[in-house]
Amino acid sequence: MQYLFDENGRRYLDAFGGIATVCCGHCHPDVVDAIVSQIKRLQHSTVLYLNHAIADFAEALANKLPGNLKVVFFTNSGTEANELAMMMAKLYTGCHDIISLRNAYHGNAAGTMGATAQSNWKFNVVQSGVHHALNPDPYRGIFGSEGEMYAKDVQDLIQFGTSGNVAAFMSEAIQGVGGIIELAPGYLPAVYNTIKKAGGLCIADEVQAGFGRTGSHFWGFEAHGVVPDIVTMAKGIGNGIPLGAVVTTPEIAEVLTRRSYFNTFGGNPVCTTAGLAVLKVIEKEKLKENAFVVGSYLKERLTALKDKYDLVGDVRGRGLMLGVELVTDRKLKTPAKLETLHVMDQMKEIGVLVGKGGFYGNVFRITPPLCFTKEDADFLVDAMDYTLSKM
Repeated sequence: MQYLFDENGRRYLDAFGGIATVCCGHCHPDVVDAIVSQIKRLQHSTVLYLNHAIADFAEALANKLPGNLKVVFFTNSGTEANELAMMMAKLYTGCHDIISLRNAYHGNAAGTMGATAQSNWKFNVVQSGVHHALNPDPYRGIFGSEGEMYAKDVQDLIQFGTSGNVAAFMSEAIQGVGGIIELAPGYLPAVYNTIKKAGGLCIADEVQAGFGRTGSHFWGFEAHGVVPDIVTMAKGIGNGIPLGAVVTTPEIAEVLTRRSYFNTFGGNPVCTTAGLAVLKVIEKEKLKENAFVVGSYLKERLTALKDKYDLVGDVRGRGLMLGVELVTDRKLKTPAKLETLHVMDQMKEIGVLVGKGGFYGNVFRITPPLCFTKEDADFLVDAMDYTLSKM
């Protein structure tokens, strides 16, 4: 179900999906039934006592990933997953420098806040050991869509900001919180090659783009033709259940045997049962394919609004991970902050919920449940069209 209801029973079309989290739809019966059945059988045991719920889901999840990405560690959130991935990279390489992208968001704990590169999300605490590379943003970036030009900045950071070796490069395939920014073509392959030469690992943050949301692929990084060393995930993994995961190779995973690593709730049987049910629903209902078909249609209709209204500066994204950026001046790309808030509020009055993101808060984040239909897409665009026409 792609709808939410207020206390008076009024229905709203949910085009934000709990921040790209509700992938199967709200209260999907298959997921709910699996959770209820498991919680009646065993609610919690920790991974000290292995059970089928965690083992079955780990195996199914690993089978969705390429190469030798076969070892799964479960966490409770994307922040936890990224923290663990960064620590593993440092232990494996013996280096401590991490490179992430400007405008990135990777979490709000000690290490991940350092990797996050927007002042809006960074508290004034010590955040060291992270270098932020130029963002390969095709819309606002200095090199446009020339991915390999941006990639040179990573080489410069390594040469002039580190010992010459790094622990890892971490990035999203599509920046979510940053305003649905697709990385410029050719960027990731070039950077991955540079990082490998510097002895580092490549970490793909799939917290928002994973689980078929982009439509063309199950994982966002696959669209760039790269295979990471570590993949982190959360949000859509559990359709709203607190669940995250880190998947890596046996060689990298071995570093955690040097000490005792433990996560009390990571691998909780109720959460992992939900995760397995989500994977089954995505396959059974062909939600990845639906994200591609409906997402392509929705993007086409949103792009038509760009031709109709000067306020719409850019329409971007893949599948059902789309962004619409509003600007008051197309040439200067002046962020239309107040206008964005106004359109959001008016669309809510009409009955459509969308998210907001980007550093300037002027980008609509459209990340609905993957069961979204073309009729839903029409209602969303018609509501946005009507609101923009009244401004």
